[in-house]
Amino acid sequence: MNIILQSTITCPECGHKKEETMPTDACQYFYECESCKKVLKPKQGDCCVFCSYGTVKCPSIQAGTNCC
Repeated sequence: MNIILQSTITCPECGHKKEETMPTDACQYFYECESCKKVLKPKQGDCCVFCSYGTVKCPSIQAGTNCC
């Protein structure tokens, strides 16, 4: 199985998009939008900002394992 490490995060506040590389050894709980400076946090039920706002789920979820 190929794990994708690139995901584009879209800010729900201003719509700004940026491609980021996801960490493989930890969840990313916070992400600051570089446009509007809003700090994003995971939605309830999601383990990280990539699962909530990214185009690709985090590596742990892609691999079918528990996230963090």
